[in-house]
Amino acid sequence: MSSNYHAEISIIPIGTNSTSLSQYIAKGINSLSKIQGLKYQVTPMGTVFEAENLNKIFEATQAVIDALSKSGVKRSQTILKIDVRHDKKSSLEDKVNSVKKYVS
Repeated sequence: MSSNYHAEISIIPIGTNSTSLSQYIAKGINSLSKIQGLKYQVTPMGTVFEAENLNKIFEATQAVIDALSKSGVKRSQTILKIDVRHDKKSSLEDKVNSVKKYVS
């Protein structure tokens, strides 16, 4: 069985001239659409990825960091969490639904 990779990235632009960061985050999100084989979902505190190999997760991370740099961000902090499942295939939706069935 093939492995399933999920990740969450939270990137914080630090070197900007504004307290509003959404325009920079949007640049990073836009860069993800160019990556074949990557599924992503934007959340209020980060973006989650789903891919069939770890290289796609790192490619997406690099794309976001590069997009922020190209948009003028002088410094950023990145938090990346990776979940690898080898025993069965699951999607981002499967993970959420697995928890929801226990929420009352």
